[in-house]
Amino acid sequence: MKKLNLLTLSVAIILGSAFLVAAQPEVIVHHRVNPHSQSENKVGAAPATGGTTALSALSYHGGPLIDTPTIYLIWYGNWNQTNGTDTAAGQGIIRDWASSIGGSPYFQINKNNSINGKNISGNAFFGGEYTNTGTKTRLRDADIQSIVSSSIGKTGGKLPYDATGVYFVITSSNISEQSGFCTQYCGWHTAGNVTAGHVRYAFIGNAARCLSACAAQTKSPNGNAGVDAAISVMSHELEEATTDPDLNAWYDSRGAENADKCAWTFGHHQYQVSNGSWANVRLGARDFLIQRNLDLIGSSWFCVMSDDINNN
Repeated sequence: MKKLNLLTLSVAIILGSAFLVAAQPEVIVHHRVNPHSQSENKVGAAPATGGTTALSALSYHGGPLIDTPTIYLIWYGNWNQTNGTDTAAGQGIIRDWASSIGGSPYFQINKNNSINGKNISGNAFFGGEYTNTGTKTRLRDADIQSIVSSSIGKTGGKLPYDATGVYFVITSSNISEQSGFCTQYCGWHTAGNVTAGHVRYAFIGNAARCLSACAAQTKSPNGNAGVDAAISVMSHELEEATTDPDLNAWYDSRGAENADKCAWTFGHHQYQVSNGSWANVRLGARDFLIQRNLDLIGSSWFCVMSDDINNN
């Protein structure tokens, strides 16, 4: 949920369904943990569908949007484990997502959501990846910004500085983020100034660390429940980093950004794949289960999976 310019806030405040937390050094927008116990569903039942009624409107607060974001992946931790999730194959799933979400019917939900004449293209590009060799396993919020800063540069295969980029720090399941990963949130996004310049960035942890908190199902379309669940969170954060990159653009009267209003709901058009898990969208050659996003259809706002009221 949007932080309403609370840089001096020193205690966590619960507002609606997300957390407003003082960050060091930046204000951070958290993606809350799954409120739906996986045991609530009968065996074989689809994850939470969510409602189909109109929701309260977003409004524009004067800040910039990113018309067409470029996705950058920063790998942190040990992605060469034998645990079946923190693996090269797991990285490949995320890489395929980054290469295929831009221009998809799902990401183009954002295209027609013009507010005060401000809108985005519905496209996105994959700009590259970098493995950060930091060795800390217990991270704080400030460490994530430091990882982003040290991953951008002109030498050593580092990522370019990109004012339209969204830099995702993706941690392996042995890494803890001590401000509340797995207990209060599953990921977050923010903006800040690093050595290279002003950047928009996000933290995403491998949900294998806490499937009950950060995944909607324990068996997933690509056979990697932790990575597949992280991709749903990444989609959520990409949407918000695009439409509210500096935390002063699109959000509603309670501070909720577009994806916040649809968090942990997956719509009524879910389908089962061959291993019995559930999916609701195909991006490139892969099926995924990704949370819905908010769409302006006519004069009302709905959670959908594409720019179509019948696909909610």
